[in-house]
Amino acid sequence: MESLEQKDIRGALNEKEGFQIWWRLLRPHTLTASFVPVLIGTTLAALDYQVRFELFLAMLVASMLIQSATNMFNEYYDYVRGLDNENSVGIGGTIVRDGISPKTVLGLALSFFAVAIILGIYISISSSWWIALIGMISMLCGFLYTGGPYPIAYTPFGELFAGFFMGTVIIGISYYIQASTITGSVVLVSIPIALLIGTILLSNNIRDLDGDKENGRKTIAILLGRKKARNLLGSLFAISYLLTVGYVVIGMIPIWSLLTFLSLKKARDAYQGFKHKTMPIDMMPAMKATAQTNTFYGLLLGLSLLIQLLYPLSF
Repeated sequence: MESLEQKDIRGALNEKEGFQIWWRLLRPHTLTASFVPVLIGTTLAALDYQVRFELFLAMLVASMLIQSATNMFNEYYDYVRGLDNENSVGIGGTIVRDGISPKTVLGLALSFFAVAIILGIYISISSSWWIALIGMISMLCGFLYTGGPYPIAYTPFGELFAGFFMGTVIIGISYYIQASTITGSVVLVSIPIALLIGTILLSNNIRDLDGDKENGRKTIAILLGRKKARNLLGSLFAISYLLTVGYVVIGMIPIWSLLTFLSLKKARDAYQGFKHKTMPIDMMPAMKATAQTNTFYGLLLGLSLLIQLLYPLSF
């Protein structure tokens, strides 16, 4: 039987049973962090090259599988290390609240990795075997984020690794498999996306600051403290939008890309949502707004590139 506290947590998180249990295991609110970079890399390539849709689709599915598996490893290893319990807030809850076997979660994660490897082989055959090497390194980092003896998530570098591999690397690969080359402009355009992906992890670490500190983690949020971590979050938002303006001014991306500023309200909501909050459950709306900032910014940037493709316009 569930305790009253558990029922309150389920209600606050709007957790449902049935299919929703398995859906939550994927942590769908974070999956745009893999969808958006593939979209951006592909649309950047489409401005100058013929895009192969089958490669785009394979890259998209592989990236989302790797991220989903990483989320499962996260849940599995946090449970194994005793960091999560039935009253924890913000995790998928599949093991600690829904009673799914830890071995099942681990098995699903490994199965997702296996399918991603098959897709990676197809992508490599169609482009370059360097993609296979980069993909394996990315998958290893996904596992080591919470797995292994020294999990990346327990250090101050979690946001950096997540932003680099899920932002810059995925955008770069998505561009390369279509264009058979990579440019400095593609790397630079990836930076705002990488920063916004980093903010998703940072918001998670701000929410979990107290619990993580008790469990010996050394995240950047813990090292800075709650107030400075929130200011860092705001700074990363600001840098992302300022870089966007700069890229438009120098002609690196089209003037249509100023549409990304329509997502600015979500960034503001995220920043303000952490203000004067100390309880994890009270910070959930701010976390959601952080993820939505990345989603809306990325989709609007992708849309701006598609508009430029159809209706070329210079600044």
